Amino acid sequence: MRLPTRWPILGVICLAQFAVVLDNTVLNVAIPSLTRDLDATTADVQWIVNAYSLVQAGLLLAAGSAADRYGRKRLLLVGLAVFGAGSLAAGLAQSTGQLTAARAGMGVGGALLLTTTLAVVVQIFDAGERPRAIGVWGAVNALGFAAGPPIGGLLLAHFWWGALFLVNLPVVLLGFVAVRLLVPESKAPGAGPPDLLGVLLSTLGMAAVVLAITAVPEHGWDAGRVLLPAAGGVLLLGSFACWEHRVPHPMLDLHFFRNRRFVGAVVGVVLITFGSAGVLFLLTQQLQFVRGYSPLAAGLHLAPFALTVVVLNFAGVSARVLRRLGQPLAIAFGMGLLAGGFVIVALLASGGYGLLLPGLVLMGAGCAFANPAIVEAVMSAIPQDKAGAGAGIDGTMAEVGNSLGVAVLGAVLNARFTALLPAAAAGAASLPAARAAAPTAWDRTAVTDAFAAGITTSQLVGAAAVLAGGCLAALLLRRAERREPGT
Repeated sequence: MRLPTRWPILGVICLAQFAVVLDNTVLNVAIPSLTRDLDATTADVQWIVNAYSLVQAGLLLAAGSAADRYGRKRLLLVGLAVFGAGSLAAGLAQSTGQLTAARAGMGVGGALLLTTTLAVVVQIFDAGERPRAIGVWGAVNALGFAAGPPIGGLLLAHFWWGALFLVNLPVVLLGFVAVRLLVPESKAPGAGPPDLLGVLLSTLGMAAVVLAITAVPEHGWDAGRVLLPAAGGVLLLGSFACWEHRVPHPMLDLHFFRNRRFVGAVVGVVLITFGSAGVLFLLTQQLQFVRGYSPLAAGLHLAPFALTVVVLNFAGVSARVLRRLGQPLAIAFGMGLLAGGFVIVALLASGGYGLLLPGLVLMGAGCAFANPAIVEAVMSAIPQDKAGAGAGIDGTMAEVGNSLGVAVLGAVLNARFTALLPAAAAGAASLPAARAAAPTAWDRTAVTDAFAAGITTSQLVGAAAVLAGGCLAALLLRRAERREPGT
């Protein structure tokens, strides 16, 4: 029997989810204000911005396992409380240290919310309605990611930077009350004792790997600040895998990775987030550095991407496409559209916004069709009583894909940009530095052209990665379907 309150519950869950995802990008527009009001250095700002995502990425696996073990409703309430407390502390912070610590606390709450919201969706919707519900959940993710800069810009136009965090408090209070009243409790039976060593190894290992990846654009692949955390993270994750094979009640069942359906879906998660995060990162820079838009204007010009995702999912179009095509073809079709949008953006964006707009809409349609199919493939490949663990894996792979997309495509951009710089600006490490070093107007134009060419090359690399990922994920899923009985 279907739960009568399932759709109101989804609305509450999505509201909390929106706040969590929004905080990944909303702070970017406040960097000048933070630098001025808190006397923050560049390193301080990096830690303030990255503390949230690093802690969140490190804890996703542990949070998903804890939700299965101790109860998804209970952990959803804990996540809301921790996220709200962190938001309050961040809004009232008086120093960079206090703000960094508060952001880390928000990351703890965010990890709990990201995993428990998806796990609850899987529990309260049956197989017939689940694709549409997951589509709505994914659409809110896209909306939150894209809405960060414009919402941040609007708040900063009327309030101080602390309002970016205090605005979360009404959402948290409403969500807490609604979850207490509406959401049923569920957890995995016979979960056994907590795997504390597994939690420690996975948290530290994932945080170290993501820290290394995020340091690549600034320091390069061969820098000590990249190699040391990368090596430490790989060592810790290897130790985590060995431990999970030995422990009687593992935090993460590694047998999931023997399932071709699961592996195919995970490949899709990593590569669709790789391309989306990387290309949007590049496009934001193109709009601001090449076209001279403000952060708010750049965010508003990117809005059609997120709006397309929202409209197609809320209208149920994505769910109908998934039912008609099946998971493999829906993923291939969606990621093909996404890659096509990247190509349009890469080759035609310089011709004006009228040419950029179709690319953004195509990108949004691709995400709208591929994302729900990928998440559904991940969650359907594992037992339903392990929904929290599945959500943790999905979130972790998305974080890895996001970080890799920015790092790899950012590195391609930098390599192409520096190779095309005019002699007068050779050796400059950034576009502002190269423009400052250029002695003439012709040289400054050449610098801007070199940057635009680097962005185009990087976006085409992202398109190729997404297209290849869609084909590979679809192939693995199709082969898995053929091996399953009755298919």
